[in-house]
Amino acid sequence: MRSLFTHSSQKAARRKSRLSALATVLMVAASAVALAATPSAAAGPAPADPGPNDDSFYTPPSPLPAGAPGDVIRWRPSPAPQFTGTVNSWQVMYLSADEDGAPNAVTGTILVPKTANPATAPIVSFASGTHGGAFRCAPSSMLAVGAGYERPAIADMLKAGYAVVMTDYAGYHVKPKTTYITGLSEGRAVIDMVRAGQKLPAAKLSTTAPVFFRGYSQGGGAALWAGQLQPEYGQDVKLAGVVAGGVPGDLVQVTLKLDGSRGFGFLLYALVGLNNAYPEINLASYLNDAGRAAVADVENEACTLELVVKYKNKALSEFTTDTPVQEALLAAVAKNKLGTMPVKVPVLQYHGSNDDIVAFGQADTLHKTYCRAGVNLTWKTYPTDHITGIFDGNADAMTFLKDRVAGTPATPNCP
Repeated sequence: MRSLFTHSSQKAARRKSRLSALATVLMVAASAVALAATPSAAAGPAPADPGPNDDSFYTPPSPLPAGAPGDVIRWRPSPAPQFTGTVNSWQVMYLSADEDGAPNAVTGTILVPKTANPATAPIVSFASGTHGGAFRCAPSSMLAVGAGYERPAIADMLKAGYAVVMTDYAGYHVKPKTTYITGLSEGRAVIDMVRAGQKLPAAKLSTTAPVFFRGYSQGGGAALWAGQLQPEYGQDVKLAGVVAGGVPGDLVQVTLKLDGSRGFGFLLYALVGLNNAYPEINLASYLNDAGRAAVADVENEACTLELVVKYKNKALSEFTTDTPVQEALLAAVAKNKLGTMPVKVPVLQYHGSNDDIVAFGQADTLHKTYCRAGVNLTWKTYPTDHITGIFDGNADAMTFLKDRVAGTPATPNCP
């Protein structure tokens, strides 16, 4: 009897436990439905008070606030040692969208020259070139310590009276997970950086000001992606022109040039970035021990200099047990190939004919693709390599911007 009683009691206890668990599941499910039906607190106007002064500024809130792309989640005044005394500067975190169109949070910097009237200043969304995957490499962090290598271009735009807004792109957190070279998310971040600049009350930028997208290398690709996406994703942005240099438009052709070359670090970083954006690539499954160490280094420690110096002339075969160029990677690359949509405003595209990092031929093909699509495009080439091209194209870029601001018609040179 005792044994039977004990067995019956245990059975009843298990039944009660199952009912309790079921009730818990139902309550959780009901709560989830209620939460889904209840709008989150809107991001709305930018917060009145500045955000934290430490690195926690870069950590997105979870869950993200509801709101529109470009809504400012947090902001803070930011030093700009390279432009001391000549600009007002802020760092912002704002709402944007990732490669799949899902909401994300991105950080960036707003620079407004003190001599300009912010209510009329043209706005340039400057897409930075490769900075590297480590958290310390974020463009806004580099600007804050005076280490931005694209300073001459930024300085010329500020001197001309333009407001410069500069996205960090997605993934620069204390534990970084950047989606390097993923054009769909980069283009949206470039567009939404303009909106964030216009929504930050302290910046006082106009929503009717002419807007330009500009960048070189990674930034050149991001600027053109923003130009392609703008007619649907950024209709409220008064886009007047796009300047794009050293553009990696076809990642397959760029990759073929990089394996075994001095630019191999950019190839490895591109694999890391695409894998972060598209986890189905499963990069880890193709890596050997050296590859796992290199990927961890690229993602957490390396900035541009380390990518160039540490991985110079390396080959993918040194880091893998099998090629990662499989269906998932090829699908991701195809999604991020430029030229599938026209840009609706005048474009200046330029490239070094001796570019040793971003293959010249694929950029030439891209400009011809745009021309066939009816893009108002000016194509410039310089007898230079990739790094020198950062500086060689600046004068023509500034002339292009100034002419568009002045209302001078563009002079395309499509065949």
